[in-house]
Amino acid sequence: MDNEVIVSIGKIPYTTTVQYGKHQIIVDEPEDLGGKDEGINPTPLLLSSLGSCKAITVKMYADRKNWPLEEVVVRLTHEVQQSEQQQTTYIQCFLSFKGDLDDIQKQRLFKIAEKCPVHKILSNPIVITSNHL
Repeated sequence: MDNEVIVSIGKIPYTTTVQYGKHQIIVDEPEDLGGKDEGINPTPLLLSSLGSCKAITVKMYADRKNWPLEEVVVRLTHEVQQSEQQQTTYIQCFLSFKGDLDDIQKQRLFKIAEKCPVHKILSNPIVITSNHL
C-alpha cells in the first residue's frame, strides 16, 4: 500500500522501528519508563506530525504567494483532562514567522496553518480499528 506505515518492536523493550517507504525512524520511551531513550516517544511524535504539517502548509502557501517568509517555528504543548464521561486532550500550537511580513500576511498564515491535513484529521472524528494479520 502507498500509505502504509509499518511499526515493529523486537526484544529491546519499547524501542520501535517505524518504516514508511524508504524512510525509517526510531520511536522509544525514556529510560525512566523502561525504554532506552533511542528516539522520540509516541506523544511528542504525534505533536511533531501536527507541527511539521502546519509549518509545511504555511511555507507552501507563502512560496506560492511569493511572500518573504524566511522561517516558521511551531511550538506545541498538550494537556489531558479527565472527566467522568470522557478524556479531552488540549493541544496548543504557538506559531512564529520570520520575514518581512505585514500583520495581514501573518494573520493569513495563522489561518492557513489550521487547514493543514493533520490538523483536519485530529479535529474531526477518528475511527481506529485493530485487526490481526
